[in-house]
Amino acid sequence: MEIIGNNVEPQAFEKWFKPIVPVSCIDNTITLEVPSHFFREYLDDMYQDLMKMTLKRVIGTDACLYYNVKPVRRQAAVTIPAETTAAPVNRTVSVNTYPTEGNPGPFVFPGLKRIQINPRLNPAYNFHNLVEGQCNKMGITAGINISATPGNTPFNPLFIFGGPGLGKTHLAQAIGLAIKEKYPELVVLYVTGNEFKTQYMDAIQRNKLTDFLAFYMKIEVLIVDDIHDMNGSKTQGAFFNVFNYLHENGKQLIFTSDRAPVDLVDFEERLLSRMKWGLAVELERPDYNTRLSMLKSRCFREGVSIEEDVLVYLATRIRSNFRELEGALISLIAHATLLHSEITTRLAEGIITKIVGETSTKVSIDQVQNTVCEYFNITRGDLVSKSRKRNIVQARQIAMYLSRNILNASLATIGAEMGGKDHATVVHAISTVSDLMSTDRLFKQYITDIEKMLVPAGL
Repeated sequence: MEIIGNNVEPQAFEKWFKPIVPVSCIDNTITLEVPSHFFREYLDDMYQDLMKMTLKRVIGTDACLYYNVKPVRRQAAVTIPAETTAAPVNRTVSVNTYPTEGNPGPFVFPGLKRIQINPRLNPAYNFHNLVEGQCNKMGITAGINISATPGNTPFNPLFIFGGPGLGKTHLAQAIGLAIKEKYPELVVLYVTGNEFKTQYMDAIQRNKLTDFLAFYMKIEVLIVDDIHDMNGSKTQGAFFNVFNYLHENGKQLIFTSDRAPVDLVDFEERLLSRMKWGLAVELERPDYNTRLSMLKSRCFREGVSIEEDVLVYLATRIRSNFRELEGALISLIAHATLLHSEITTRLAEGIITKIVGETSTKVSIDQVQNTVCEYFNITRGDLVSKSRKRNIVQARQIAMYLSRNILNASLATIGAEMGGKDHATVVHAISTVSDLMSTDRLFKQYITDIEKMLVPAGL
């Protein structure tokens, strides 16, 4: 474990190697117990080379590794929600207070009031519970960099935007929690845009504006969720002053919004320009693999075992966001627990119908291919041919990607339906599309447009 600990991030080691229990070591064979099949698959996917290298170094070139999956009967009882660590706390700080009669003159010395600011961070919203995929990879990477040296990266401010339920609040709070873990002396505060506006209006009514500003200028990591709700020129004027003071003093700023900075309406131009100083990261709809990984991860956290076909059904039916997907899983677990029934696809169907309605989801590979051909104005024959023309290859790769992401079709089936392409070709196509979506905005728009065209067909 010492060798592995020196070759992986501490966070990853804590999550993926600490739970491993050594069972036996006979001759050149070592057996390890892992909590679940998902856990074993993740180790194989992410750390297989490292494990092989370590075993070769410790045991020899003929070392063998076997996994035992922890029996379900030995797993913890189902808990809703999952247990988490204690909420972090901030140190006590001194805040200037002024007379209620109004703002003091230049020769009036304010009093000092010692207060402890509640960070208002939810311990469940940590990086351990955040599943990484193409939809949020850039945001997580930026967040980890920020948590290592808050205020001292090019990502200040960090502006996280995207639709509802995509994990904006989770990511923002995960950064705050990671900062508190590494730098417990820093004062962190999570607040919503609407709460900031309400606090400002209350300060004005009570003639406490100076105290209000003095309070916020004590914050060292300020997280403002749903900043698009911070409308009103006077509120934005106060926040502009807070922003300038904190940024100039090397404090970290993190914002979330349901739209990009350029799309914020009724915002002062000077404030908008400052929001563009750092990094704007868009969180996108999770693809099939990320949705399935999230479900498996949540099952592991809840200590419950659910058959793969049920999880596949959930990941296939609910595609819009993490919130609906997680809500469906918790609802499914609750129904099964309260009714003392087995978790089956049939039970999942009844629950999902209430969440996403009666719309059929039976989209075929034929429909995907026909839609791609229509979008790119090519024939079905062109799509499944061996043509190496750039536009044909691109359309072919997109069709393979969508067949995998939307339908979860097997690689063999996709290859067969695409004119007999082999396994390696399909894997390369899916990987190529995933990479291009994260770097090429126009290419990403192709995928979005085609997905919207498939909605009437039953997505």
